[in-house]
Amino acid sequence: MSMESVFSPSSQSIPFTNNTRVAVIGASGYGGIQMIRGLIDHPNFDIAYLGGERSAGKRWSEICPFLPLDHDPVVQTPNAEIISQQADYAVLSLPNGFACQIVPDLLKHNVRVIDLSADYRYNSLDQWKHVYVKESNLHERQDKELCKEAIYGLPEWNALSISKARLVASPGCFPTTSLLALLPFLKQGLIETEGLIIDAKTGTSGGGRSPKENLLLSEASESISPYGVIGHRHTSEIEEQASEVAGRRINLQFTPHLIPMVRGLLATVYGRLRDPGLTAEDCTTVLKTFYSHQPCIDVLPVGVYPATKWVRQTNKALMSVQVDSRTGGIVLMSVVDNLIKGQAGQAIQCLNLMAGYNQETGLNIKGFYP
Repeated sequence: MSMESVFSPSSQSIPFTNNTRVAVIGASGYGGIQMIRGLIDHPNFDIAYLGGERSAGKRWSEICPFLPLDHDPVVQTPNAEIISQQADYAVLSLPNGFACQIVPDLLKHNVRVIDLSADYRYNSLDQWKHVYVKESNLHERQDKELCKEAIYGLPEWNALSISKARLVASPGCFPTTSLLALLPFLKQGLIETEGLIIDAKTGTSGGGRSPKENLLLSEASESISPYGVIGHRHTSEIEEQASEVAGRRINLQFTPHLIPMVRGLLATVYGRLRDPGLTAEDCTTVLKTFYSHQPCIDVLPVGVYPATKWVRQTNKALMSVQVDSRTGGIVLMSVVDNLIKGQAGQAIQCLNLMAGYNQETGLNIKGFYP
């Protein structure tokens, strides 16, 4: 399918108030649906435009009858000029290789963009092409300067840059969960930069809404399975961000696992302390100091380990740390809801910063239990 057929003009508009206007592109996927759910509850944003590929031409009530929108808008085939007339910001929840086909035009039309795909998460376009080989063969790109310009959308670390950015590359659930736990210790030089291991487990919604055999109930239920054991795409993304903070090249081992639950992600990071005399209490203090003013992160007491259910339906990340005095090892544990803090909620954090609001505005940060 040509990009002209995917991104062709449309003219329908959605009535809105005087709030900040946001377009959601890729509205019918899990990320788009969560984004819309979050924007409905937001006091300062209006959903001004819905865009999609497979869902284009359908009324929203046909796609998500459980999540009604005023005026029951029609999902449109995305067009940058039309979007610019109706929205100030665009959040793109598109497959890898698609966002980069419309982002340059959106920016030319003065629409600020948050991209939930991996298209702008690397500083180098060549690196993206190396990691996303299939997508790079399908979609020609000439936007290497935008790759350099894009800001990595981790609000707890890049808030000021995000607030000024035209283009934010919002990280996914695996990098978010892993980096939030790991970066403070790399920043302070408290752990060895070699031998780092990330063992991560996620629910099936992380695979998206499109049908996939391994996500069928009969395949995933009552089972746990690793995948992407060597060379998972997110490995290089995590390494790039970790290297930037550490000030030296980081190579690590990352292994994801599929868990028979719908949502939630646990990342357990293993490393070695440079000072074996540090205790779990010392390391907990490090985390609490780094995130003391971050409303979307809580650090648990020593001996209390985070559970995915504790952050379900919230934009919270919960973290805990333990130290093995026998081996000098450190174990960092981090959980998020992969669809919220690991995706749409974090994008709303970025939108808040870009629009000048407190980053937690409109986000749920109190858990539902059980």
